[in-house]
Amino acid sequence: MKRILTIIALLSALVANAQTGTWTGKLEFQGQKLTIVFHLDGDEPCMDSPDQAAQGIPIQVQRGMAGQITIRVPLLGASYEGLWLAKQIVGTFKQSGLSLPLVLNPGEDRLNRPQTPVGPFPYATEEVSFDNGDAHLAGTLVLPEGYSRKTPALIFVTGSGQEDRDETIFEHKPFAVIADALGRAGIATLRFDDRGVGGSTGDLLEATTEDFRDDALAGIRLLRERFDKVGVIGHSEGGTIALMLAAAGQADFIVSLAGMAVSGQEAIVAQSRVSLEAAGYTGDTIDKYCDAVGKAAYVRVHGGRMPFPDELDLPDELKQNYQTVLRQIQTPWMIKLLSLDMRPLMGSITCPVLAINGTKDIQVDPESNLGALRSGLPANSKTRVEAIEGVNHLFQHCATGAVSEYRQIEETFAPEALDLIVNWLADFK
Repeated sequence: MKRILTIIALLSALVANAQTGTWTGKLEFQGQKLTIVFHLDGDEPCMDSPDQAAQGIPIQVQRGMAGQITIRVPLLGASYEGLWLAKQIVGTFKQSGLSLPLVLNPGEDRLNRPQTPVGPFPYATEEVSFDNGDAHLAGTLVLPEGYSRKTPALIFVTGSGQEDRDETIFEHKPFAVIADALGRAGIATLRFDDRGVGGSTGDLLEATTEDFRDDALAGIRLLRERFDKVGVIGHSEGGTIALMLAAAGQADFIVSLAGMAVSGQEAIVAQSRVSLEAAGYTGDTIDKYCDAVGKAAYVRVHGGRMPFPDELDLPDELKQNYQTVLRQIQTPWMIKLLSLDMRPLMGSITCPVLAINGTKDIQVDPESNLGALRSGLPANSKTRVEAIEGVNHLFQHCATGAVSEYRQIEETFAPEALDLIVNWLADFK
């Protein structure tokens, strides 16, 4: 009997050891696949949802006899119950009343990112920091070989949300790719972590686009201590900030990558329309929903009575979605974004501008935004406003432009867009 108990104890130990490390699986729902990663080791086990750019979500792990494992995700109101079967854990993931099969395999999928720069580099880098009020911002300065005060320099400004200095998303590092190309072309750059990310600190909850603009302006002042010609290169919200800084006379040249030029109110309606079209809703339903979102955005900026979900002639799921929109537009950042409209400021932009969007960008509509720039920017022989064929909001070649494609695409930044930026900036050397 003692020998049998010893064998059972040994088997239990082997099972427990097998249920450690990193395990990966894919949930399938309504034709979509969502990667789930559980990190079961250590005192702080966690879950990643890489397709949603979510990492480090705390989990609670309970291991039972005979290979049973229960994982709870309190933050998401979700759980997973599985059974270890030699090389896999087979079980069910539950959330919001849904029960979906989920098979976990050991290890984590590593995505190929061939454009991510790998040293040694033909340029120097310097870790720097600068301040804007209470915000302390940390970044990386790229210094080309033989640089001088006459070397053109640019500061990078990220898009919305908390981003690191490389604007890392789904293991893509677009700012690192662009900075590497510019450094090799003899152009200095400064990219920095957003407030509350990496080495940077500062209030985020109350921060608006104007605060992020002032963060970038503090970086411009740092660059002007060492360089005579200083520009801005910004992506998405960062592209709008580049336009704001140019209108204020703070930049010698700018590059706007999918920057919003029309009003935030128009942008949120355009995004809603594209999302509903992709989901298969009819024209009448789309019009009613977009009309409600447009009115809510207008009221948030100008005042008045906001449409209530129960008043809308919409399917229940769209009423719920609209309710979510109402909560989102209460934040200081969103209120400011909705009130932004670059068109009245464009006449003040006297510096050269390179503005590009992808023709498959579904987040910042290329037609309306590039159109506003073409009609609003003053004549300048060096200004260029162009659409890059077949690329999405991240400037990746893609099939549809949907956000769900971003992670699966190996390309980080379209070579033709990168060449356009490098060649355009060469005129300022």
